[in-house]
Amino acid sequence: MLNDITIGQFFPGNSVIHRMDSRFKIVLEIVIVVILFAAQNFIGLGLACFFILMIYAASGISFKLMLKSLKPIVPIILFTAVLNLIFVKGDGDPLISFWVISIYRKGLETSAFMLLRIVFLIIAMSLLTYTTSPIVLTDAIESLMSPLKKVKFPVHELAMMMTIALRFIPTLIEETNKIMMAQKARGAALDTGGLIKRAKAMVPILVPLFISAFKRANELATAMECRCYRGGEGRTRLRQLRFTRLDIYAAGLTLCVLGMVIIDNIVF
Repeated sequence: MLNDITIGQFFPGNSVIHRMDSRFKIVLEIVIVVILFAAQNFIGLGLACFFILMIYAASGISFKLMLKSLKPIVPIILFTAVLNLIFVKGDGDPLISFWVISIYRKGLETSAFMLLRIVFLIIAMSLLTYTTSPIVLTDAIESLMSPLKKVKFPVHELAMMMTIALRFIPTLIEETNKIMMAQKARGAALDTGGLIKRAKAMVPILVPLFISAFKRANELATAMECRCYRGGEGRTRLRQLRFTRLDIYAAGLTLCVLGMVIIDNIVF
């Protein structure tokens, strides 16, 4: 399961999505979230889902990887779908009635609607780290939050912390896999027994994982000090962020999709 977690990973490429300005990609992700939550019926949601799939096709990221990013959250998705299926009531007779559980047509529709919305929300948010390197992402976050510098807000430090945390997710996952394999080689039963037994079996994994994480953090801090890192004051960038014609076209297309979803809500 841990090998299926792809959040925080960057996959280099030369697609149109990779070449887009990273600041616009962050704004694009926010607009996509607005589109998904603005859709109030299956027509609008289908339009939003088709737009996300179109972006994935343009990015060159495989659909297999897109589906792989969903595996860790499958229990949450199913739990949400079941809750909507059971607790959303509708008019008329239930489709299925068993003991105190009654499933209505409206509950079935709402469950499917929420399931699709959550799935494509996760898929869309994963695309940002797939197509943007951590360094460029740091510069983009800092640039978007630059107005806060006027009130002495530590914008650069916050952007750096967010990016480092995101970057170290794959590293910690890899470290967890190594520790689990080492514990299994010593005879530890991590995948058997009840819930309480499995929870106790995680203690020998969490302790060395925390120690390793603090050790890596200390090594990173030492490396940054050796390179004379003193925050964002007076720092320059090797690559300057610039909006291009490609970003303007993408902005126009995204706004068109948002407008179509809003019109769909008004008409239907």
